[in-house]
Amino acid sequence: MIKLYGYKKCSTCRKAEQFLQHAGVAYQFIDITENPPDAVELAAIARRANVSVNKLFNTSGLQYRELNIKERLPALSNQQKLDLLAANGRLIKRPLIADGDRATVGFDDEQFAAIWL
Repeated sequence: MIKLYGYKKCSTCRKAEQFLQHAGVAYQFIDITENPPDAVELAAIARRANVSVNKLFNTSGLQYRELNIKERLPALSNQQKLDLLAANGRLIKRPLIADGDRATVGFDDEQFAAIWL
């Protein structure tokens, strides 16, 4: 089953959810702020989505700015970055959508159609 890690108050997450619903794609919604994926799953999502660990960060988020993540990233290993993300779901770019083979980070209509339909 597809997992959609999102936040109900996030408009981008709502768009992704509506896309999946209209396409008839079954999914499990997981609140990313309450139950963020662990470091192992985040690493797998980055690999399946073909993005770097840095692309998993919500660079426009309040937590990202408040915690000065941009300045801290260059000094962190990938494992440290994954651990930081796993400990604070508000730092993760959303929505994250994943199943056993595929994953997407963020929402883009064309990318979604190509991957999830």
